[in-house]
Amino acid sequence: MRTEPTSQPTAVRCARRRWQALAVCLVAAFMTLLDVSIVNVALPSIRTGLHASESGLQWIVSGYALTFGLVLVSAGRLGDARSRRAVFMAGLALFTASSAVAGVAPTVGWLVAARLVQGAAAGVLQPQTAGLIQQLFVGAERGRAFGALGAVIGIATAVGPLLGGVLIALAGAEDGWRWVFYVNVPVGLAALPLARRLLPPPRFGERRPLDPVGVLLLGVGVVCVMLPFVQERQWHGAGPWLLLPAGLALIAVFALWERRHPSPIMDMALFRRRSYALGTAVAVLYFAGFTAVFFTYTLYLQIGLGYSALAAGAAMTPFALGSAVAAAVGGRVVARYGRALVAAGLAVVAAGLGAVLAAVELRPGPDVAWFTAVPLLVAGAGSGLVIAPNQTITLAEVPHTGGGSAAGVLQTGQRFGAAVGIAATGAVFFAAVARTHGDWAAAFRHGLFVVVGFVLAAFLTALYDLAGGSARGRGRPHPPTRRPGGAAPRERPGPSAPSPRTPPAPPPPAPGSAA
Repeated sequence: MRTEPTSQPTAVRCARRRWQALAVCLVAAFMTLLDVSIVNVALPSIRTGLHASESGLQWIVSGYALTFGLVLVSAGRLGDARSRRAVFMAGLALFTASSAVAGVAPTVGWLVAARLVQGAAAGVLQPQTAGLIQQLFVGAERGRAFGALGAVIGIATAVGPLLGGVLIALAGAEDGWRWVFYVNVPVGLAALPLARRLLPPPRFGERRPLDPVGVLLLGVGVVCVMLPFVQERQWHGAGPWLLLPAGLALIAVFALWERRHPSPIMDMALFRRRSYALGTAVAVLYFAGFTAVFFTYTLYLQIGLGYSALAAGAAMTPFALGSAVAAAVGGRVVARYGRALVAAGLAVVAAGLGAVLAAVELRPGPDVAWFTAVPLLVAGAGSGLVIAPNQTITLAEVPHTGGGSAAGVLQTGQRFGAAVGIAATGAVFFAAVARTHGDWAAAFRHGLFVVVGFVLAAFLTALYDLAGGSARGRGRPHPPTRRPGGAAPRERPGPSAPSPRTPPAPPPPAPGSAA
């Protein structure tokens, strides 16, 4: 009679523990990304409750995005060099505390300060999630894990307005905005002990030196580059845009410094890998379009058509549903189709947004949400085939020891793309509102042309990578090699891996196990 190997129960427990650890990371990722979009529908309530100025409202939104992007790379490097679990828990505790402070804020200044801290905490958390996926999963399992992360990104971004609308409807227009922040507190408090128990501890000898000069150069450079975009509606004249070349010069100095530093926070050699360089470009361009859709559509519905916060949020739900389902599917098949899956997803997004454009042209009145539901579902399905698969392919050749900092660079690109996209689309949108004397439907259509342009630019970049990848045997993650006992598979060597005579790296440890 055939018996199962004695290692099978242990392997099953290890696999289960990895997915439990991922669930904790996804909860934290959901909270931080939800706070990017949920606040948009709460702005009228904040204006009523705190008598906030337009400048104050702008900083409540843009301050979070600014500090979020500021710390991503350095926080990812800190997790790689020290302990991803410790850095994750510190970021989660800070995010939970700053959410509570934002909820009790008596003035706009207090709320803006809390949002700045909250954004920094979110920037600390995000690269740890991607780094832990790199550490705990390989092969097809890694694709499924990134698929789950992609579903969370799509749902959090699209469902934020709906959840914010529900909370404001339940708590009232004057103080309903406070519950937008309070909702994070019990979730964060519940996740902290689970993170301590489930996430892997640091390995002995894992500590590596840091690079404070590089952190300073990159941080100031990122602020100088992003600030003109996030403040585009508040700053007038050409003077503030001088920060942009100054920031680019600082980033160039940073790149030179990193090439010579013995322990850089960013491995510049990553950009010589075609999959990483072009995957980052796809992410920047796609997020420039992806996030701007929600910004302009919410304004069109709430201000132009008088929708409530709840109704405007519900109108975005089809996108969230399509994104969630497709992201789970994309994570499972990305190892088979590679960059072709991303290109197909971008084409579907462009087609869905084109149908949204047609629907708004034909039925711009109060029932527009019904006519855009199916096109948004299609665009969401395409989005689910872009975000997670692109992240899987982009990080496929990155060693897990540098996964946090590499993911930090990728996510900084996403934040920068979002800032540029909202600034560019918003400029066209508001110019059209003024030019047409309040025709919000026409303004939304003009803004949507800009969004589709960014998506098509991402599509062309993916096609370029796909053409070069086909010629070089690249373009998709390396398939896994399954080991006996059901344990996590080892990765096959990539183009820059050691020679076959070099012994393969040991499998990733189970979360919570000793080194």
